[in-house]
Amino acid sequence: MLNAFKQAQENKYAIGAFNVSNLEQLKAIIQAIQKLKSPVIIATSQGESKFIGKKQIRALVDVYKKETGLPIFLHLDHGKSLEVIQEAIDAGYDSIQFDGSELSFEENIEMTKKVVDLAKNKGIENIEGELGYLQGKSSLQEAVEIEEEDLTDPNQAEEFIEKTGVTSLAVAIGNIHGIFKSGQNPHLFLDRLKEINNKAGDKVFLVLHGASGIPEEDIKKAVELGIDKINVNTRLRLAYTETLKKFLQDNPEQTTPYKIMPLVVEAVQRVVEEKIKLFNSDNKL
Repeated sequence: MLNAFKQAQENKYAIGAFNVSNLEQLKAIIQAIQKLKSPVIIATSQGESKFIGKKQIRALVDVYKKETGLPIFLHLDHGKSLEVIQEAIDAGYDSIQFDGSELSFEENIEMTKKVVDLAKNKGIENIEGELGYLQGKSSLQEAVEIEEEDLTDPNQAEEFIEKTGVTSLAVAIGNIHGIFKSGQNPHLFLDRLKEINNKAGDKVFLVLHGASGIPEEDIKKAVELGIDKINVNTRLRLAYTETLKKFLQDNPEQTTPYKIMPLVVEAVQRVVEEKIKLFNSDNKL
């Protein structure tokens, strides 16, 4: 997996990490990467992995890897406890994130280091930490205010990487979880990203969460400035639910899932394709 990140870093593109909680979402992502010849990370949050099952999503990803021959990696997104992380490791996840962003800087270092040691002992290549705090949640929401103290401190980032041994770092540079109902999410603090990359970019792979609502021009600049992995969730959820609601409204007598879901899969696939092209990871295999 680290080789895939290195390729992205050297060639100025980012690998998309797309969240799933069911087969339809996964199928949409796989169809998109087959079409666009892109590496991909399948991500499950704590709630998503509990719903679909950690061993079950591992088995599904393995089937698609064997069938397609494509680089598909399974990642635990925002793991917040050693118990959940241990379950993901035991289930065979390729990559895990410990999210200690709600802890103090010292506590975040201490807990992240424990996770790194645990994961590396089990052969996990990529361990992602998080420094800074992302406002919001993965849904449509009213505007939230980003505070200066929410942003990742470049000097702390360098210290955090050295003391924890993480291979990837999720940064807060004005990004948020979710999408504003107004449709206008805030711009990124790209100067802050440049500072972080100057301090830490050669020691770690940089991760951007909350990409569903970030302006496209900011995404492109962020990739140029060192972002190697970009997470998308809310936009996929909206494509899924809005398409499903419309289909059921238009076809109230339809009760057959395999006749209902194709349009939903198509809608999610379109979003994934748009993001892959935006991240410049298409035709990289």
